[in-house]
Amino acid sequence: MNLRAFTNTSLRCAVFGLALGAAAPALAASCGNTSAGFNAWKAEFAREAQKAGVKQRGLQALAAARYASSTIAADRNQKSFRYSLDKFMKIRGANTIVSQGRRRKAANPQVFSALERIYGVPAGVIIAIHGMETGFGGFMGKSNVVSAITTLTYDCRRSEFFKPHAIGALKLVDRGAITANTKGAKHGELGHTQFLPGNALTYGVDGNGDGRVDFYNQTDALASTANFLRQKGWRPGQGYQPGQPNFAVIKQWNAATVYQKAIAIMASRIDQ
Repeated sequence: MNLRAFTNTSLRCAVFGLALGAAAPALAASCGNTSAGFNAWKAEFAREAQKAGVKQRGLQALAAARYASSTIAADRNQKSFRYSLDKFMKIRGANTIVSQGRRRKAANPQVFSALERIYGVPAGVIIAIHGMETGFGGFMGKSNVVSAITTLTYDCRRSEFFKPHAIGALKLVDRGAITANTKGAKHGELGHTQFLPGNALTYGVDGNGDGRVDFYNQTDALASTANFLRQKGWRPGQGYQPGQPNFAVIKQWNAATVYQKAIAIMASRIDQ
């Protein structure tokens, strides 16, 4: 997609998606900490998903999902978020993100000015997130999204947190936004800026005006990221460093303090 074709009109397209559906029934599917009960859990969870509005294609994707051992291993071993800020930024390539981010902003000024005009989010923040999450689309993950997110929902550690994202993933399959084979990150995040599926369903925007939301399309992904931040309370014209109003909104994107601070620092450098 040529970002120079990005228009103000297409950015104004309506937010894509449905609400996440009805509440789970009283007898929810039982979680587990090994692969042994996954298939039985899928059968139980399918009933919950159907009551939440998931239709045939989504249910078929759930039935085809496999227990993602690599996702569980990654979830148990997130070492980088325990590093100091300096070490975290070095490991994540902050200087490269900033330098490439500045070039991207200079090459596409109309894109980022339109995003800021409509959503109030400065270019540096969106660019820093894009760079941090996938190296500007260079690596968007090799894990099966549906398998990863359903495995995390089955796993007892954070089952309730991931459940709306599993429902969201299945609804995205129903709508054709992803398929049962779509690849993403280890925790089921998808696209250029690694949206969790429930957030993708709720905050996704058709940025290029082609009638669909595609998180693997850069234009849609950047517009959706800006929309997410605005809907989470971004205050146009206010600061986003620690202690300033919009830093609390960056926290909504990622719960790790070191990640939040890194985004704020890189965004400021990109926007200098």
